[in-house]
Amino acid sequence: MIDPHLVTAQPEAVKSRLAIRNAEAVAAVEPALRADVERRELQTALDQQRAERNAANDLMRKLDKKSPEFAANRDRLRALSDQVKSGEERLAALELSRDTLLQNVPNLPHESVPAGGGETANVVISTWGERPSYDFTPKAHWDLGPELGIMDFERAAKISGARFTVLLGAGSRLSRALAQFMLDLHGSRGYREMNPPYLVRREAMIGTGQLPKFEDDAFKTMGENELFLIPTAEVPVTNYHRDEILDGERLPIKYCAYSACFRAEAGSAGKDTRGLIRQHQFEKVEIVKFVTPETSYAELESLRSDAEEVLRQLGLHYRVVALCGGDLGFCSAKTYDLEVWLPGQDAYREISSCSNFEAFQARRAQIRYRPAGDPKARPRLVHTLNGSGLAIGRTVVAIIEQFQRADGSIDIPAPLQRYMNGQTRITREGSA
Repeated sequence: MIDPHLVTAQPEAVKSRLAIRNAEAVAAVEPALRADVERRELQTALDQQRAERNAANDLMRKLDKKSPEFAANRDRLRALSDQVKSGEERLAALELSRDTLLQNVPNLPHESVPAGGGETANVVISTWGERPSYDFTPKAHWDLGPELGIMDFERAAKISGARFTVLLGAGSRLSRALAQFMLDLHGSRGYREMNPPYLVRREAMIGTGQLPKFEDDAFKTMGENELFLIPTAEVPVTNYHRDEILDGERLPIKYCAYSACFRAEAGSAGKDTRGLIRQHQFEKVEIVKFVTPETSYAELESLRSDAEEVLRQLGLHYRVVALCGGDLGFCSAKTYDLEVWLPGQDAYREISSCSNFEAFQARRAQIRYRPAGDPKARPRLVHTLNGSGLAIGRTVVAIIEQFQRADGSIDIPAPLQRYMNGQTRITREGSA
């Protein structure tokens, strides 16, 4: 959530920065501003009532308890006290209403975020590796996978419906090898491995910004004990420190976590309906940081480098894109997308988003720290960052498409071979 005090103190500046996103973002802040105008008017009236109550209370101490003036002032004091109590309850309700409305307002873009209204305005800032060339027409993974007998889309649909896939044999082993490789790599770079729950409370989803705005995109349990299936490990890992005051000397705190992820993909009808790109269930290795505000943008560059290292070690050609305001995620102040080349689709596709949320999530989840060396210092909000390190299904796709051979076989990148019992190539497997 953006800072309520900033919104009310500098509303035009806030709206100007939100305009870098889109008009909808600017419109989202208006109801909160109206609620705050009412709150401030009530605050002024309440302050006056409190002053009158205090004056009446002082007068009571000076009056003779048996005098008519005392009885009249006592009745007035009771009425004022009732008015103050009612006003305080109304004030609390208005503050809650304002803050609830602010939960629908996206984060303010960082000043370095490019202006623009969609992905065409995103800025390519670097590329790595050479785009692979072939002396044959490369195939897409949705053709290669079934031909090799390592992907089954039809039986997955029979089991679960659209946007599900069964990985078989070497396909399943490749997915598992990637998860292990990524966890080991990030662990060697200072991230502490975590195995988080896949079901979380509503408060956790609110804390990282999935709720209330994106509830239609979430899967949840029915009945009295409402729980949400996580859309990303970012949710449980970030909420691990919810309602805590961290020791500033421990920052930055870094975690990596493998998890399954679940998304209803509401509003994505017709998008990426083929293959593994956009699934209801998929796997990721997530990297998350808790840092000080002063270091958060340097830490974003470092986190991006950690995600890039996975692609570099696998030898996958990719590019880095700075997202424009119109393409930013709801919680993000700045995001880099890593886009891997998919020759079978003749396109770059996102394989990781690395984002700095500044204090947006920390304010919702009340994750604070006490500055190092000052035990009496007032706690401050941390900055949270996260990135996919990487999306496993999309990495499977990239390997299959970039490392395909003319005979339809797939070369396995050298770093993964030890996780696959020395296997160096995927060839056709028997089908059930």
